[in-house]
Amino acid sequence: MLIPVKAFDQAKRRLHLALNEVQRADLARAMADRVMSAAHPLPVAVVCDDTEVADWARARGALVVWEPGRGLNGAVQAGVEHLRAGGVTQVTVAHADLPRASDLAGVGDASVITLVPDRYGNGTNVIALPADAGFQFSYGPGSFARHTAEAHRIGLPVRVLDRPDLAFDIDEPGDVVPVAASRDSAL
Repeated sequence: MLIPVKAFDQAKRRLHLALNEVQRADLARAMADRVMSAAHPLPVAVVCDDTEVADWARARGALVVWEPGRGLNGAVQAGVEHLRAGGVTQVTVAHADLPRASDLAGVGDASVITLVPDRYGNGTNVIALPADAGFQFSYGPGSFARHTAEAHRIGLPVRVLDRPDLAFDIDEPGDVVPVAASRDSAL
């Protein structure tokens, strides 16, 4: 399992109208904790460029892949390559902003590329793939279509999972209200 984690105090700045800086950092950490727990029993690597995140990941038993200044796509690419070089054959990449995540261990299948889109079918919240697939990550708006096309380009079948727990991510201020209303069960 590979989880890219942005510095908690830098995460979710688009939520500034709904949450102050401390609340955003607390939310980012709580969601990352949830994703880390949902990965159990898989070994977890966290790709980051922040010492607080690295310390948090190590305290949770995760391998830290330090990749400063790479951006999300570059960090994930480097993280997958790091794991592949270490003998990992199958990697599941899950974003750290999935407050309802559960059972990430069941997402991967070595014979296909598994994509879990966001609830709008626009973004890609989780990808599972062979570590040596040569897949080029392309996160951002419209990433689900780009990731589907990339899987076809490299000649691997695509499996799309419709998982409401993994489709719900936090990107906009309106996304916070459902999380706050169901905080006990969601985080």
